[in-house]
Amino acid sequence: MTRTHGSPPATGAWRAGDPVGRRRWFRLPEPLVLEAGGVLPQVDLAYETWGELDADGSNAVLVLHALTGDSHVAGPAGPGHPSPGWWDALVGPGRALDTDRWFVVAPNVLGGCQGSTGPATTAPDGRPWGGRFPAVTVRDAVQAEVQLADALGIQRWAAVLGGSFGGMRALEWAAGHPERVSAALLLSCCAVATAEQIAWSAAQVQAIRSDPDWLGGHYHDLPDGRGPHAGLGVARRIAHITYRSPQELEQRFGTEHQDGEHPWRGGRYAVESYLDHHADKLARRFDAASYVLLAQAMSGHDVGRGRGGAPAALRRITARTRVAGVDSDRLFPLEQQRELASAIFGAEFATITSPHGHDGFLIEAEQVGQLVTDLLGR
Repeated sequence: MTRTHGSPPATGAWRAGDPVGRRRWFRLPEPLVLEAGGVLPQVDLAYETWGELDADGSNAVLVLHALTGDSHVAGPAGPGHPSPGWWDALVGPGRALDTDRWFVVAPNVLGGCQGSTGPATTAPDGRPWGGRFPAVTVRDAVQAEVQLADALGIQRWAAVLGGSFGGMRALEWAAGHPERVSAALLLSCCAVATAEQIAWSAAQVQAIRSDPDWLGGHYHDLPDGRGPHAGLGVARRIAHITYRSPQELEQRFGTEHQDGEHPWRGGRYAVESYLDHHADKLARRFDAASYVLLAQAMSGHDVGRGRGGAPAALRRITARTRVAGVDSDRLFPLEQQRELASAIFGAEFATITSPHGHDGFLIEAEQVGQLVTDLLGR
């Protein structure tokens, strides 16, 4: 449960008994065998939809969220949804994802913490999975989403869209299930995680695991105010620096002090206050064990694993594909998207111009909306 005042709960995950909001659930009919060798005996995927599915199922669009995102792509914050829709400007009547035309589906990823089966959910023995939750990969997440598509009666997506972690999953859909994807928009992602990206994630994971209240991942039943909040906060600070550009941080904050504070007397620089704010927000709406699990899934991303390498895997893609990146992104540099586009037959490449770094794919709604419109309008 998410609280906006007072001590944060042990986990910011959605848990049974919390307001449902717009969520629906799909339970996989069989245990899910995982790529790393584990098995999840029961899997529920939370998801949201907008619009109506055509009789032939041909107007469905799959939207996939980033690391700390969820199924709430559009709509206000409210009971059950701690944050407003992360692509709200793109979804709705007359918008790029026009819900008078398209049936938009957004699942919370396997291992996530906003309704889908993950570390904060209850295991078969009646206790939270916690640190016992098995390792999952991008491919595992897509396998679960394939079964959701089957249950919804969608044999082929009109388009699959995603950025960052969501872009990795969109790419896995296009390469792993080419017959089921007509078009793909791959934003701010890559074919294989780089050593630097893995290193950034490793530092974040270590910060969480070093928190005294991590307890091997078994902290979910602690009282309010307890839990690995400090470690999750450090992880968020590290991540947020990589999500934004040096130029933006310098322009917005420079060396200014936070109002009424001075660093020489125990106060903070303005940029420190900014990072503190984002750390506190995340602790109230996310789960530390999901963060660890999904960060490691991103580090393990390799579309070519078991397929003869990335170039061979990318040659499997038959979807009409557009690849785009942000010109100020230092976490997923633009060159990675150029390389991805050049390796996919017929793919088009586009640049999102933004001072906001990696987060530009979330912030620059007008530019991203035009990419979506161009892709779907053809």
